[in-house]
Amino acid sequence: MKELEQRILKDGEFLGNDILKVSSFLNQQVDTDLLVKMAKEVKRLFPEEVTKVLTIEASGLPFACMVAFEFGVPFVFAKKSKTSNVSGELATALVHSFTHNKDNLISVPCQYIKKTDKVLIIDDFLANGEALRGLISIVEQCNASVVGCCVQIEKEYQNGGNALRNKGYKVIALASIKEMAGNIIQFN
Repeated sequence: MKELEQRILKDGEFLGNDILKVSSFLNQQVDTDLLVKMAKEVKRLFPEEVTKVLTIEASGLPFACMVAFEFGVPFVFAKKSKTSNVSGELATALVHSFTHNKDNLISVPCQYIKKTDKVLIIDDFLANGEALRGLISIVEQCNASVVGCCVQIEKEYQNGGNALRNKGYKVIALASIKEMAGNIIQFN
């Protein structure tokens, strides 16, 4: 998506160690006009039936909410910590965060993802694919089906997306970074 790529070049900050900061327009402060356009593009790219959108807290929440709104379906998010107000059967997965360099046990109550659900998985970044693999596992534990995965930004050179595609999952990025070094970002 050209508009997203242009915004990354204009306002994104390369912090080194393969970290791209987009907090000023996607993660912490959100450009809602851009988010609406991105959600419409996701709807166009996924003509399949979608009954639920799934993401992981926290940076994927605004994007997932807007995508769910565009599809007219609820969205669910996997929590990164256990809370005392969750009951019933939980689907869980251990996910390593590339950005935070730590492991999180994510979980979703299975009552929120039914066997009949067709789930579109949403996230902000795709690097090594850990978050998407964890979310796919959660959908499968709930015996639902994965329609596909869509991320705002994929760092292709880290191969997480290709590994998932090779397993047969539909994975689409709105912006695909081929190479990132210094202040140079090359899109595919």
